[in-house]
Amino acid sequence: MSAQQAAQDHLWLHFTRHSGGKIPMIVRGEGSYIWDADGKRYLDGLAGLFVVQAGHGRSELAEAAAKQAQELAFFPLWSYAHPKAAELAARIAEQTPGELNRVFFTTGGGEAVETAWKLAKQYFKMVGKPLKHKVISRQIAYHGTTQGALSITGVPFFKQMFEPLVPGRVAVPNTNHYRADEITGVPGMTPEQYGIWAADRVARAIEMEGPDTVAAVFAEPVQNAGGCFPPPPGYFQRLREICDHYDVLLVSDEVICAFGRLGTMFGGQKFDYVPDIITCAKGLTSGYSPLGAMIAHERLFEPFKGEGEMFAHGYTFGGHPVSAAVALANLDIFEREDLLGHVTRNEPVFRQTLEKLYDLPIVGDVRGSGFFWGIELVKDKTTKETFNAEESERLIRGMLSHSLFDAGLYCRADDRGDPVIQLSPPLIAGPKEFDEMESILRRVLSDIWAKL
Repeated sequence: MSAQQAAQDHLWLHFTRHSGGKIPMIVRGEGSYIWDADGKRYLDGLAGLFVVQAGHGRSELAEAAAKQAQELAFFPLWSYAHPKAAELAARIAEQTPGELNRVFFTTGGGEAVETAWKLAKQYFKMVGKPLKHKVISRQIAYHGTTQGALSITGVPFFKQMFEPLVPGRVAVPNTNHYRADEITGVPGMTPEQYGIWAADRVARAIEMEGPDTVAAVFAEPVQNAGGCFPPPPGYFQRLREICDHYDVLLVSDEVICAFGRLGTMFGGQKFDYVPDIITCAKGLTSGYSPLGAMIAHERLFEPFKGEGEMFAHGYTFGGHPVSAAVALANLDIFEREDLLGHVTRNEPVFRQTLEKLYDLPIVGDVRGSGFFWGIELVKDKTTKETFNAEESERLIRGMLSHSLFDAGLYCRADDRGDPVIQLSPPLIAGPKEFDEMESILRRVLSDIWAKL
């Protein structure tokens, strides 16, 4: 049986409609490019899924995995430790902001978010505030698919089939300044004004729910779903003040934004705030092995030092020896090749290259940070009129996704909010790859606009 036939008959794909015919089969990767089973090359404009920071085909990461598997293939972190997990935890703690010194390993980002909510609940019970259990998160924000993480997620379509979910999530506006007039009902807000307005909605939500019931606020440094919403100036500083005032934990969900995606090791460092918890995954290993983590402030660990106390939570494969070894080798590449500096130096070039697309009538907004950008598509640039549900379905799934891939660019066309194209290449990419992206996008968007 061929791989294609096996995929058609037996493989259940994630977030995928199975009525679409032949399944693309990716067989190889090198640098910023991938190849399909027919030998066609594509520019990986999404780093797999915001993951492959160091690029495809890094033999040293494969070798690190093989070496560790021969030495110790597996051992759990349940009452025992192994050297690679301990070494990686210390190395991560050295690079986190503030006193985020305690690293709880998972196998992915959703598990890290789940862990953070469970920790918040147990921590407040242990310090005598047992009613604090609710979480606040932003509209359209994606935080994972496990029942707890899905409850925090703000994409209604993803949640409807799995109700009832975990109770206790409260929604607040996101940081989409492009749509600020519609969101606030106040025309002409500056980014700074909108940032304070949006942060203050969090304070209002805490007050409405009762500060003694709210445990945490979950927010990505740059929100992914909806198309790369960066925080307006002052937003996170105000959010930090609010969380401190009401004794609410600030959880920075950095599953995408950590490990260089924004040009800093952690996303909060890009926007000058220190959270109480960081959740991360993806880029920690550049995707060469599954690994995630929840990183907690030292004070959150204090109650668990008591006699007989325990965080009754864990995952069989959390902190897997092979994954930990790969992560250490990946961080070696970060240092040796100065990937953070490379992203920081090239961010303006990437932005300017994408902003060339503003001359297309379908391009309404270009936004993002580091190597993490979104292009919002509109029917009318002047009024910012967006596409209705039927038009968006035709645009995204009927035309755009297939056309971009056929043209040699793997990226994401998405309409969890308004229609957007997301671009997030490996951190080794540079001007040549940016120009190739812009050229393909220009050609495809021009053709589609003509058809529309």
